[in-house]
Amino acid sequence: MPSTLLVTGAAGQLGQRVITHLLDSQHVAADSIVAATRHPEKLAAFVARGVRVRKADFDESPSLEVAFAGVDRMLLISTDAIDRPGRRLSQHKAAIDAARKAGVRRIIYTSMPNAGDSLVTFAPDHLGTEQALAASGLAWTILRNSWYMENLLMSASQALVSGKWYTSAGEGRAANVSREDCARAAAAALASQAPGNLFFDISGPQALTSDEIVAAISGVVGKPIEVVQLSDAQHAQALVAAGMPEFIAPLLVSFDANTRAGKVDITSNAVEQLTGTPPQTLRSFLTAHKQALLRT
Repeated sequence: MPSTLLVTGAAGQLGQRVITHLLDSQHVAADSIVAATRHPEKLAAFVARGVRVRKADFDESPSLEVAFAGVDRMLLISTDAIDRPGRRLSQHKAAIDAARKAGVRRIIYTSMPNAGDSLVTFAPDHLGTEQALAASGLAWTILRNSWYMENLLMSASQALVSGKWYTSAGEGRAANVSREDCARAAAAALASQAPGNLFFDISGPQALTSDEIVAAISGVVGKPIEVVQLSDAQHAQALVAAGMPEFIAPLLVSFDANTRAGKVDITSNAVEQLTGTPPQTLRSFLTAHKQALLRT
């Protein structure tokens, strides 16, 4: 009998791409895929292809055990519940407990780099989830996804207008990875029947400084951008002044502080190892999004 594979957060950008890769790249039969989401109405296109869609709300634990029934392997995509401390970790623990009760054999989890030694404000959510998986008795695969290249696009758009790229990352390096490569890796990990408990650092092919990232953006769009290094306090003030909500600014500053401290200077061949194809370079990603950047 084929394994039944479930993707949580299936209506999100990553979840939808994972399901697409399960169908088109991993050639998983549609009726062997379960898409779990709070918003089943958003997945009509997958229903039309034969994917099973189930309602699952991470704040309603009873719904999770029902949604996970009959599932062999499950991709737990970390939720976006960062509005108050501890909420996301509670959601993840509820999902792990429900998976165990439902008889799920393996959980694949989308974590972050170096969660146990990180300055990022939400790192304890990921570390706590990794620890909960280790204590669950289930088999697990942890995908430690680096920061998305897509996250650079908003900063790039603003910098192309102002001519300045504000950062507090100093000379720190990060190996940004495209969401598409994260989706390909997650689909491959979910479809795999490899035994044992596994860690993968999911990164782009190069760890780059802010100067190198900005040089790549300038080179693709043909416009000069000045890198302006700030202190963490100055950076937070600049973000709030630009309209960023006050509770989000410290999170974004913590990303740069973490990068500056060298805690995400991590590259690996995991994307190619899992999928057979190397990850996209930053320049190729920016070139693919050139027209969107030029419209700013």
